[in-house]
Amino acid sequence: MSLLSSLRPQVVWRYFEEICRIPRTSKHEEKIRKYLLEFAKQHNLPASEDSAGNILIVKPASPGFEKKEVVILQSHMDMVGEKLAGHPHNWYTDPVIPYITNGWVHAKGTTLGADDGIGMAAQLALLATPELKTGKIESLFTVDEESGMTGAINLKPDFITGRILLNLDSEDEGIFFIGCAGGIETTVTMKYDPVPVPQESNAYKIILTGLHGGHSGDEIHKGYGNSIKIMSHLLLELTKKYEAGISIFEGGNIRNAIPREAFAVITAPHTYSGYINNSVNEYYKLLTGKFKTLEPDIRISVNKVPLPEFIMDSASQVKLLEALNECPNGVIKWSEEMEDLVETSTNLASVRFTEENTVRIVTSQRSSVDPAKTDLVKQITDCFSSRGAIVKSSDGYPGWKPNTSSEILEIAKSSYKKLFGKEAQVRAIHAGLECGLIYEKNREIDMISFGPTIKGAHTPEEKLEIDSVDKFWTLLLDILQNIPEV
Repeated sequence: MSLLSSLRPQVVWRYFEEICRIPRTSKHEEKIRKYLLEFAKQHNLPASEDSAGNILIVKPASPGFEKKEVVILQSHMDMVGEKLAGHPHNWYTDPVIPYITNGWVHAKGTTLGADDGIGMAAQLALLATPELKTGKIESLFTVDEESGMTGAINLKPDFITGRILLNLDSEDEGIFFIGCAGGIETTVTMKYDPVPVPQESNAYKIILTGLHGGHSGDEIHKGYGNSIKIMSHLLLELTKKYEAGISIFEGGNIRNAIPREAFAVITAPHTYSGYINNSVNEYYKLLTGKFKTLEPDIRISVNKVPLPEFIMDSASQVKLLEALNECPNGVIKWSEEMEDLVETSTNLASVRFTEENTVRIVTSQRSSVDPAKTDLVKQITDCFSSRGAIVKSSDGYPGWKPNTSSEILEIAKSSYKKLFGKEAQVRAIHAGLECGLIYEKNREIDMISFGPTIKGAHTPEEKLEIDSVDKFWTLLLDILQNIPEV
């Protein structure tokens, strides 16, 4: 018996558990694509794969439902691969291991992948259950949503034919989303000269762990610590006070996750032995006071390690640390049109030392106002380029402008009120959704986004509320029953 087989609705949880067994981080969706195509073949459903790797599986209209409008159900195949420090998980070969506690499904030491595995599972459950009578369903599974939305970007307009789209990639049961922010990725590369470690030096490894992290769209406003910001501030202080030299500095992983961990290997003259430990400990006390209940698990450790062969040249090191400290991060502006909605934000997402004596820094900007996004990119560009770095920005993806007169929104609201006896909320979201890109290709599409409740997305604390999945499934079926005829 499978772990999740006792949960309702069983058919959705069965497919979710199957999906958990398949490695599918962004840009490595080969196995999940194969799984989807084999599923279609097993159920005698037409399927196609486009040049980007997106997959479409079609369920023909049930007898008597042929006149219903075609509905597109859409989710993304990929997931964010984050794990606890030291957890022995290989994202290219190992399954995600779910477990149940207190009404939630979690994963052991890793992200769960409910974002958007649960959306996929609902689609598969619908496709695999012939007794569910609906009009024609086009089930679209896109690739690479989490690291660039390249699947939606490269989607051809004629790959889908429907004019109603239900995006199943939201994380708050009881809320229909009708708009989202646009985004762009800004990448920085800074060259440095490796220089020998000065004689009579000690080396130290500083490790920062235990931060909450989180989705850089959904949770950027919550005030969680950014490990790169915290570590770069400490390193700049140690550089100025104790002539610290950096051998390596790494933090964060992907553009749309608030960085949770960072570490650095530094050197300092023997004469400052003891000062380094004291300074790190004092800094830790300041952090625990600053973050209090927000980051109760924050930890910083410092230990002596063997001397590295090289460190950064001092001029490049100061420029790097000053730029990281000055780089904007977090909420830049709140919306003036919608309450409790972030309009513009930026996430200092990752820093890595490469083999080419180069530091690579990734940031991501989001805004529902295009000029604000452009201005923010310029501010970040100026911060780094003024110190000799090369800065490049992606083409980005557009926002999704709310349509409050949407017909499918009214159908969904009516279904929710009938089923659960209360009004659903209608909101826009600061996170990016593929809806904006799909709408750009076909302005006639009417769409909403909804899903069950997911907490801690993009972190190893990700969890999926069991009861909300049942409500999500019931709602999806009722909406499909109320789709109008052409």
